[in-house]
Amino acid sequence: MFNHFTASTAHRSLVLMFAFVALSPVRLTAQEEKGAGVVISPEAKAKDVGLAIYPGSKPHKEKDADSTSANLGLWGGGSGFKLAIVKMETGDSPEKVAAYYKKALAKFGPVLDCSKISGNSENTPKDDSSKVLTCGDDKPESGGMLFKSGTKEKQHIVGIQPLGNGTYYQLIYVGAWGSGGKK
Repeated sequence: MFNHFTASTAHRSLVLMFAFVALSPVRLTAQEEKGAGVVISPEAKAKDVGLAIYPGSKPHKEKDADSTSANLGLWGGGSGFKLAIVKMETGDSPEKVAAYYKKALAKFGPVLDCSKISGNSENTPKDDSSKVLTCGDDKPESGGMLFKSGTKEKQHIVGIQPLGNGTYYQLIYVGAWGSGGKK
């Protein structure tokens, strides 16, 4: 399901929650009550990840039972997280899709190309409390590309893989905040 790039330890728990959402046919939404809420939905849209869908794309399913997106969030007491994923495919080349998303990601800050960086590079912070986004251990599968932009608290990620004569890509938003933080 979410196997097109290797996620860092911080993301692994979110990946497991995504798997639960993708496998669950239940849609549960609880709106804010005194600053708390939960969203569990097998549906996410481009606005949930903060990125436009590449022109001419269609939803990607590896199997008929697969969900093409997921939206998960939980917040309360000044802390929370949000995970939104949209899986798409297009007949255009991975390079063309990458160029489109590098430009789109730039609105969130510097764009990291995690395709060319190892987990032990200079992009791994020495001070884990830094709010600066890094690639860390995130990397694409062989032959793929991975781009990130934003901050550690608000990450926008695009994973790109060749698919036949076209491209499979994932748009991902990961937001996490602690007590006193903002979404």
